[in-house]
Amino acid sequence: MAKLFSEAKRRLKLAASHIKVDPDVMEKLKYPKETLAASLLVRMDDGSRRSFKAWRCRYDDTRGPTKGGIRYHPSVRLDEVMTLAFWMTFKCAVANLPYGGAKGGVAVDANKLSKAELERLSRAYVKAFSQFIGPDRDIPAPDMYTNPMVMGWMADEYGSILGQPSPAVITGKPIELGGSAGRTDATGRGGYLIIRNLEQEFGLDPENTKVVIQGFGNVGYHCAKLLHDDGYKIVGVSDSKIAIYDPDGLDPIAVLEHKNKTGTLEGAPSHSKLSIMTNEELLITECDLLIPAALENQITEKNAANIQAKIICELANGPVNPAADKILNDNNQIVVPDILSNSGGVIVSYFEWVQNKAGFYWDVAKIHGRLKEKIEPEARRVWDLSKEKEIDMRTAAYVLALQRLSTAVTSHGTKAYFSS
Repeated sequence: MAKLFSEAKRRLKLAASHIKVDPDVMEKLKYPKETLAASLLVRMDDGSRRSFKAWRCRYDDTRGPTKGGIRYHPSVRLDEVMTLAFWMTFKCAVANLPYGGAKGGVAVDANKLSKAELERLSRAYVKAFSQFIGPDRDIPAPDMYTNPMVMGWMADEYGSILGQPSPAVITGKPIELGGSAGRTDATGRGGYLIIRNLEQEFGLDPENTKVVIQGFGNVGYHCAKLLHDDGYKIVGVSDSKIAIYDPDGLDPIAVLEHKNKTGTLEGAPSHSKLSIMTNEELLITECDLLIPAALENQITEKNAANIQAKIICELANGPVNPAADKILNDNNQIVVPDILSNSGGVIVSYFEWVQNKAGFYWDVAKIHGRLKEKIEPEARRVWDLSKEKEIDMRTAAYVLALQRLSTAVTSHGTKAYFSS
């Protein structure tokens, strides 16, 4: 079994060691329920055809229809898709949503496609997986290098295949096609709400807390802005190219405006002397709160001992690997795990699905309020469980999720899942 997926399952085994779990439950969660691979044959603008590898994995649907994004990236592979679907299964359980976990991906550099080619690719994906997805079976959403426009094309294609509109099949759509208010900032806002809700337990004082955010995309920016508005000092941010650092603080809005205007973080407005550094250097620079909001495996056994932040809040999926986890835990640094801290996105996706089902839509204030009502109690449960069992927050999150999954599996009965 490939390394990434094996490491993810190792965390499940660790959680299972802290509670009593039926062996049948662990066996059911050992592998995905089903995975489909396809080749997408797409007509390019020059008239040629190209094939793109694509996958969709439904890991477990014990608690409801599976849910998870679709990412476009050259490095997408089966192992990654399976691992992300595994994480989504536990993320939905931690958030206490009536969903299982899924994920999809296409091995493609979306930046090298024209808009028309991107649309044809997106529609080809839905055609290939139309029997796999569905509003009560498997509900995709945006992920890396996909966005509301792509989701709109996909929802439209599914409706064409079905012969009628079916907005609940996909979340993260444009507002005009049944998308939800408050979806754009949902993941970053969820992380922000958890930090604010537990800041006393974390020993964070906003006015004296230096924050570094690796990844200044949609998620990182919105978390940075919300924390900055509440008095936290954002001292460093990065994109895929460079990182910038100012010990006296940065204004996230001004930094984003500069990047949108110039295409780079270099030369962004700052309070004092702006330092340019690499993403790797930014991770180990001085700060109190570190928020990895980029790719997986950014904090490893190679750099974990040099991390200075006392709190690490994972807004990316899997930015801290298991070896690094041990080092950070041994150093009494707190890691707020991804399956909790970045669950704001799937929570608001759930709200979108509910609104699509009902045909009744909420305003952004109601979305923000309901996100707060949903995510803060779960964060508190994970924290309390970590203190009660004297375990780190990641293990506590997996314990909470495993308890809920175990109850759901046994509630279905043995015959439903383990008959020949």
